[in-house]
Amino acid sequence: MEKTDLLSIRVNIAERFYPLRVERADEEKIRKAAKLINDKIIQYQKRYVDKEAQDFLAMAALQYVTKVIEYEEKYDEAPIIGSIERINSELNDYIAGLQEGSLK
Repeated sequence: MEKTDLLSIRVNIAERFYPLRVERADEEKIRKAAKLINDKIIQYQKRYVDKEAQDFLAMAALQYVTKVIEYEEKYDEAPIIGSIERINSELNDYIAGLQEGSLK
């Protein structure tokens, strides 16, 4: 990735601004992620008035990472890879059998 492919943006999370250099294609995704984090922080602020922003950030991170883990477990690629490997092995055996038959 060349420097020219990067876009400089400022993202606001929990009333703090973070300068980032991101690929243009990722800008919308990053801004949406920041908005989701801020929305979650606001939800926690309404529920718990005696906590600090760091607590809300930690809880938002925990909630979103838990969702990522659930998604990864739900869409685990291991069964798919196993099926592909089995099919590949069967095809190799079939091709080997065809080749042996043509040699006779």
